[in-house]
Amino acid sequence: MHEKTFLAGLPLDQVAIAKYRNLVYYLTFFAYAMSHFSRKSYTNVKVQLKGSAGVDPILLSQMDTTFMFFYAIGSFFSGKLGDTYHAPTVVGIGLIGSAACVFFLVMGVWTDVAHGSAAYSHFYFMFIWLVHGLVQSTGGPVNTAIMGNWFGSKNRGWIFGTWTCHQYVGNITAAIVASAVLSTSLPWTWALLIPASANLVWGLVLIYFLPERPEHVNLETEETRAKAVVAKAAGVASTANMAPITFGEALSIPNVVGYALAFGFFKLINYAMFFWLPYFLSGHFTPQQSNMISVLYDVGMMPGGVIVGTVSDLYGGRRACVIVTFMAFLVPLLFLFSQYASVMPAIALLVLLGLMGILVGGPNNIITSAVAADLAEHPSIKGNSRALGTVTGIINGSGSLTAALGLNLIGPLQVNYGWSAVWYFLIGCVIMGSGLMMPKVIKELYYHDQPESVAPAPARGYQSINRNDERT
Repeated sequence: MHEKTFLAGLPLDQVAIAKYRNLVYYLTFFAYAMSHFSRKSYTNVKVQLKGSAGVDPILLSQMDTTFMFFYAIGSFFSGKLGDTYHAPTVVGIGLIGSAACVFFLVMGVWTDVAHGSAAYSHFYFMFIWLVHGLVQSTGGPVNTAIMGNWFGSKNRGWIFGTWTCHQYVGNITAAIVASAVLSTSLPWTWALLIPASANLVWGLVLIYFLPERPEHVNLETEETRAKAVVAKAAGVASTANMAPITFGEALSIPNVVGYALAFGFFKLINYAMFFWLPYFLSGHFTPQQSNMISVLYDVGMMPGGVIVGTVSDLYGGRRACVIVTFMAFLVPLLFLFSQYASVMPAIALLVLLGLMGILVGGPNNIITSAVAADLAEHPSIKGNSRALGTVTGIINGSGSLTAALGLNLIGPLQVNYGWSAVWYFLIGCVIMGSGLMMPKVIKELYYHDQPESVAPAPARGYQSINRNDERT
């Protein structure tokens, strides 16, 4: 017989909880992967959109900028929506909306919109991708909030570290599907229709089969019990019907603003490498070699989140210390890259880019997952479980806005001062982001025995229950 007790009228069934955690982990993992599947599919057929469909390259660039900007704006509000309404429905509608946007893009190709009125063509494609940015913004904050409802602080870094590999699974899947379609006699638009169809189906799966929180399936975890203790100590009768926190309350949580600003600088580094690395390498290698070499940066990002999360778990959840340490190691690598990238042997360059991917990807992935979950448990919100989406949205949205603005400086710096200025600029971003995190680093180093997000001690007579593994 498996362990089964009763707390607050709900069963604490360890086997059932483990099964639901597995279900939530994989449903949200592939939900985020599906989001990247449809997002990346568009970039894989830009050549066809330009050549076969006649979409102007300038318009394609404007679509990228529009998507990124409205994705950032949407992140602030989608997290709030996830905390306020049924989160699986919010993220499911996001995937369905993403599918619709890609379908309308294909419709524009089929109906030859690009060859019609220039004004209408511009409006049609820009509006579709504006909406696409908004609906795609539900993926990060809302999926993270659902995960936070089910997984507590135990092994959080490792769990979220593995979970954040979802984006790379989606990107790789999109590349494989596009390559398969383009190498056959199928119309190239199938490279868009397949991910759109997958998004539509998975959106429906989430709405009907993804449990938002343990209480909705008549279960209670130790974490929800602890939050109830915090709420009771703060004079709140029940956490079940608590209103979601406001933006003001989220911003007043210690370290949220610091992490949001720091993440902007770290995400700018990541986006700069993502968008400009192949272009930089093309000055020293063939286009084929440049793309292959730049892939190592993305490959390095995959284990980065797992490493940062696991190490921070081993050091008692001191995530800021681990993040700043990783970014400190990035500085000399950026300097080496600025000085010797053009003369390095290919093997050395591959190793360097792989290491840089780990050092950049780890902090970026953990800040928007495990760190956000840590922040959303601060005692100031009195055990409110409707906070993580809003906190994640603020961090993600701030990071995307900072990255979007900062990317506008890369081109002028490169043209006017050369590539060395770009890499020095990124070193400056590392220093600024790390500096913003120093108050949290000091807290973790000298005052870690006074944690900010631990529930009060249980009342006398309460028998604690030993934790089993949170994900089997």
